[in-house]
Amino acid sequence: MSSSMSFQVALNFEDGITRFVECRPGETVAEASYKARINIPLDCRDGACGTCKSRCESGSYDGGDYIDEALTDDEAAQGYCLPCQMTPHTDLVLRIPSTSAAAKTAAATHGATLAELRRHSPSTVEFALDVDDRDALDFLPGQYVNIAVPGTDQSRSYSFSSGTAQRRISFLVRIVPGGAMSEYLTGRAEVSDRLEFTGPIGSFYLRELTRPALLLAGGTGLAPLLSMLDRMARSQVTYPLRLIYGVTTDQDLVHLDTLAHYAREIPGLTVEHCVADPTSTAPHKGYVTNLMDVGTLHGGDTDVYLCGPPAMVEAVRGHIAALGVTPVNFHYEKFTPAAVPAIAGAA
Repeated sequence: MSSSMSFQVALNFEDGITRFVECRPGETVAEASYKARINIPLDCRDGACGTCKSRCESGSYDGGDYIDEALTDDEAAQGYCLPCQMTPHTDLVLRIPSTSAAAKTAAATHGATLAELRRHSPSTVEFALDVDDRDALDFLPGQYVNIAVPGTDQSRSYSFSSGTAQRRISFLVRIVPGGAMSEYLTGRAEVSDRLEFTGPIGSFYLRELTRPALLLAGGTGLAPLLSMLDRMARSQVTYPLRLIYGVTTDQDLVHLDTLAHYAREIPGLTVEHCVADPTSTAPHKGYVTNLMDVGTLHGGDTDVYLCGPPAMVEAVRGHIAALGVTPVNFHYEKFTPAAVPAIAGAA
């Protein structure tokens, strides 16, 4: 996304709203943010107060000049930085310690046209949108948007299943009887319909990989992981990666061909799936936890990315705790079928 003349900096706020700014060589992140009318917290602008202290989750930079009271060596070693002093060497992702509202900014709203509608099975629909201003839409792999349901006053949250560089964006939806989006997609939706969405949102997104990773998906929680796999395929990751995808019944399985494609494309990626239904024809019956042991977690030297329904998220967290392993990073997102705004967390 960055040009040779500038770097793209993603500012992820405490409320999950992400804004992207272009930073020219030699320009500090704070300068670029203010130019874009995004008021990240600042008091001094010269590395003395530490008010703007943030955490860099991806990319490399020159930290600039500052005093120890503003940022200690230990904090700098953990990835903390001062946007008022730092200048990027690559594209960056920063976690900003304030809300988007406090920074006097908000998620952007985009108009789009329904371009594709694919009924994978009675339980799952995928749809794709052509965005009016695609070049103005940036997101991190794993994030979601709030989509207004046509013909209603409701909106629903869905994670991108498409990669960040793909022109057409897509989403996976579990069909819920009586659900506002489910009823629209299965009853009224037609290609060329107009839709509107707001985002990107969410602190569940792919960080720079510096160790092995375990990706866990439950049902349509596969969507954000597909977006992450697209990024991994483009960035030539060499760490061992494992994806375990669990569903309730055989008809809930989607994109097995896509997962097989990524397993061929990404060195070190192994993909497995399991089905809870004992009458399934899948090679693995049961839950994703059945396929996880201390070895799967590299004894803790791993980053875990988990997206699924709340019960699955809690079961996985309990299983990992029972194994006596603490992953270096544990990023998760829970979703509910009614599409209550997603709950993201990191432990």
